[in-house]
Amino acid sequence: MEFQFSEEEQELRTRVKSLAEGKIAPLGEAEESETIAVELKRLMAEAELFKLFAPEAYGGTGIRSVGICIAREELSKVSNQADDIFATVGLGTLGIGLSGTEAQKTKHLPRVARGEVMASFALTEPSAGSDVAGIQTVAKLAGEYYFLNGEKIFPTCAGMADIWLVFAKTDPAKGRKGISAFILEPNGVPGIRIDRVPIMAGPPEFRVTFSDVPVPKDNLVGMEGDGWQISLGSLNIMRATVGAACLGIAQAAFEEAMSYAQKRIAFGQPIINFQAIQFKLADMATEIEAARWLVYRAAYLRDKGMPRPIKYASMAKLFATEVAWRAADEAVQIHGAYGVCKGVKVERLLRAARLPRIYEGTSEIQRLTIARELMREIK
Repeated sequence: MEFQFSEEEQELRTRVKSLAEGKIAPLGEAEESETIAVELKRLMAEAELFKLFAPEAYGGTGIRSVGICIAREELSKVSNQADDIFATVGLGTLGIGLSGTEAQKTKHLPRVARGEVMASFALTEPSAGSDVAGIQTVAKLAGEYYFLNGEKIFPTCAGMADIWLVFAKTDPAKGRKGISAFILEPNGVPGIRIDRVPIMAGPPEFRVTFSDVPVPKDNLVGMEGDGWQISLGSLNIMRATVGAACLGIAQAAFEEAMSYAQKRIAFGQPIINFQAIQFKLADMATEIEAARWLVYRAAYLRDKGMPRPIKYASMAKLFATEVAWRAADEAVQIHGAYGVCKGVKVERLLRAARLPRIYEGTSEIQRLTIARELMREIK
């Protein structure tokens, strides 16, 4: 078996790497600022990265997991926040491309491709994270509008987004089959309260409360009750790409550890000469290489139209997120006390590596998904 990147994919990697190293990395400590999100999106729009989230008919390059993985891997090596903003635009708009009406696609997707849209994905609630069917937000149709009531937590960049993809129950008695998806353009809409939620790394997160928020019924994505499948469709495209982002974090941590180990002198010699350090680096390099193949194979299979690629996507996310955490942790260990100092890159990487083990399906949920797919195969 041989897997090779196409010329187009290789060009994409070169372009994203140049953007990340040439324009994003020089932002330095500003990358940690909650006010830098708009500038990061502007830089990525100039590089035409958001075309990866739109079909060709609407000005994009087509939605291909391998391309999204390449972009996320290179961005996350330099900026966790840039990667998260990029991914959030995808999550907040992929549902439109997958299930939207022609009018919805024509209105929104060309703007997505041009990088004019900041988007957010409003699914998780204070009492419904992994248990998506447990969401309590409701949408009731009255005339030409649905009215939203409820609360969402952790919709990334919601406070600055032009489009939210919001999930609410239109028929609570049906459980997950009663969940529907809506396009909400929040600017100037009454009944919305937005509060900032501080987190350890990444772009701004929010808590959003809806009180009789009107949403035109034409903004329903798909049919009533399609929300569950729309959310899964979006998450399944992005799941392996989370692994790619973690691959970038792990690679950056490895490179920082290698560099530091060659310069740090202890007992009269560079610490890279000690077997204990060599073993750490060997394990990091081996796991990163294994994660790379697992991530890109999962993305490749999805792009080739493999039926039910979810098992491989979950494997990729599970393994790569855990590898990133171990790599960042070992990089901090190799740096010693300097590794836990603010401003040292490996300290930031350790915080960045912690979040992906939770969002878009925890490691425990990935294991459950993989196990269910295995059981399906033996029946």
